[in-house]
Amino acid sequence: MKLKPLHNNVIIEPNAVETKTAMGIIIPDNAQEKVTRGKVLAVGPGIQHDNGASYGLSTKVGDAVIYRKYVGTELEHDGKKLLLLEENDILTVVLP
Repeated sequence: MKLKPLHNNVIIEPNAVETKTAMGIIIPDNAQEKVTRGKVLAVGPGIQHDNGASYGLSTKVGDAVIYRKYVGTELEHDGKKLLLLEENDILTVVLP
């Protein structure tokens, strides 16, 4: 089964949660920061306005992005935890 987001939605695979500090101290689950970085896996076709104009999305598959905390809908697909959110919730694309 494949997932294809609609409209201006994007599917992101969040980066792994940091479970240790740089010094090797284990971070308990309740103290871990919510991940706000990930990789774009799929993008919707964009938005079509009432006047017929169509606007595509700025992000593309493979982009590394930083997004807002506490947004989107968490999904599980093929054993992976994914996040479905609107492109407006993406703050920036991380350039190489």
